[in-house]
Amino acid sequence: MRLVTYDAESGPRVGLLEGETVRDAGFDGDMVAFITAGAPAAPGEVVEDARLLAPLRPHTLRDFLAFEGHLRNAYERLGRDVPDEWYEVPAYYKGLPDTVIGPDAVAPWPAYVEQLDHELELAAIIGRTVKDVPRERAADAIFGYTIWNDLSARDVQKREGAVGMGPGKAKDWDGSNVLGPCIVTADELDAAHLAMRVSVNGELWGEDSSASMHHTFADMIAYASQGLTLHPGEVFGSGTAAGGSGLELDRWLAPGDVVELEIEGIGVLRTTIGHKGDT
Repeated sequence: MRLVTYDAESGPRVGLLEGETVRDAGFDGDMVAFITAGAPAAPGEVVEDARLLAPLRPHTLRDFLAFEGHLRNAYERLGRDVPDEWYEVPAYYKGLPDTVIGPDAVAPWPAYVEQLDHELELAAIIGRTVKDVPRERAADAIFGYTIWNDLSARDVQKREGAVGMGPGKAKDWDGSNVLGPCIVTADELDAAHLAMRVSVNGELWGEDSSASMHHTFADMIAYASQGLTLHPGEVFGSGTAAGGSGLELDRWLAPGDVVELEIEGIGVLRTTIGHKGDT
């Protein structure tokens, strides 16, 4: 299934995406409740003038660093070396679910940010409760996949990185995490070899494949679930694909730019960059 959250002037609803058409899923609850309930779709009427929202409001956002190519390119720009531990540990940071916005939205530009950047990521969504799950069974916990544009304040990130606490205000502001346009269920998508690309104002800035991931989603889920219960609706990000950010090119976004992240089998996540200080 290709699932969306939509609004047709009567509040958010779960829908089924059929080509460009949205059909109501016949469920009285949000996407996380839908996933928790086992995705009990009962296709209803076609919805006219449906506006797509973020496909879900996740319980948590965990963002990993799975692509060695991106890490090498980015760390060189940030004046850092790739640590040996990266090859052994699928480390992550946690983002704020309340910052999530959806497709075709305007992403606010905080007043304290000078260098605003996009990040092209594949995201997996947990579909069932697991804890201490072995790696060989970890992928069974994935409900589906979506696209994640993890917006980043690079000038702030460089300052914060020196402290060693991970990203804070470099990642956290209203509208800093963009998800969408839909969730494709895991039974319909082999996430191992997906073409990934990012364009800004129609110009290709970078492309890669999910096959380049050093750490798999199974690695991430097994690692994160050690001693910790994971719940349906948690989102795991792949980290940025190689070439998937302006940092790697020393190119930065500008107000009014249209960023399009495309992942094979999922679609295009389109975001317009707002004007500085509009958040």
